[in-house]
Amino acid sequence: MTAPQPPATPPIPRQIDVCKGDADGLCAVVQWRLATPAQAELVTGLKRDIALLDRVQAGPGDEVLVCDLSMQRNRAALLRLLAAGARVNYFDHHLVRNVPRHPHLQAHLDFSHDVCTSLLVDRHLGGRFRAWALVGAYGDNLRGVADAIAASIGLDAAQRERLRRLGEAINYNAYGDDERDVHLAPARLYAIMARYDSPLSFLEHEAIAEHIDAMRQADLARAQAIRPYREDAQGRVWLLPDAPWSRRVIGTFANALAAAQPRRAHAVLRQTTAGDFVVSVRAPLDQPSGANGLCARFGGSGRAAAAGIDRLPQAALGRFVDAFAATHWGQA
Repeated sequence: MTAPQPPATPPIPRQIDVCKGDADGLCAVVQWRLATPAQAELVTGLKRDIALLDRVQAGPGDEVLVCDLSMQRNRAALLRLLAAGARVNYFDHHLVRNVPRHPHLQAHLDFSHDVCTSLLVDRHLGGRFRAWALVGAYGDNLRGVADAIAASIGLDAAQRERLRRLGEAINYNAYGDDERDVHLAPARLYAIMARYDSPLSFLEHEAIAEHIDAMRQADLARAQAIRPYREDAQGRVWLLPDAPWSRRVIGTFANALAAAQPRRAHAVLRQTTAGDFVVSVRAPLDQPSGANGLCARFGGSGRAAAAGIDRLPQAALGRFVDAFAATHWGQA
């Protein structure tokens, strides 16, 4: 007679964190895991790795945290995870139409031009790790917003400057065609960041931020030595060559241009080995809308204030430049 088999042990629920590997995404997850510690799996990547939910397999009982990832671009994978029984907590500030309604989905979305995902997580957590949220905001080019919040919690000018440089360094570190272009893979950088309750403590004990910032400053100097491809009273267009430094600095350069001339729009194009272009667009900081509408016309996406195009064919360069010049910033 066969002995009765013991009941099968149910699988242990998994916790999976998914985020873009820039300052906003990483700082959002750092806050969440400081508040709710768990042995979570991290799925992240470089700035161009947008469809990260395609990499996630989860089922009943599993909990998936998603931060700073376009729901519009990940909708099919999100619906797959929900249908499989996973619970999804979603924080994001990228525009999405027709947000799915599902009992296992908690969507914390805000498309205002003065918020980022780190600030949404900070809002949800009641400001428990606000300094990390400020790093994310500085990295996402929300300097005025971050300065005001930092001052309200008693951070002096020197501390604000340190957080700003850290946010910009982490954001810079997310740009590249693959991880060979960057100083440190975002997943490895996250593991170091997550050891510290405060980014000021992180800066006191880790030299990695200084190394990344030194690379950022050197790459930025190379970009600033290039003359604009086209400019007028409303904006400027820049063409960068294809090189490791330009792949790293494209977003940082676009943000620096926007900060230096807040009344003008800026488009930074980097040529690829195939001859096409990767594009980063910044609406004027004084009129922060229109970037996503412009980029959507050429197959891109993003936010009203900052958007991009993964592949602009070389034949479309003239049409894009003309459309950029004709954009009515602040009206879209």
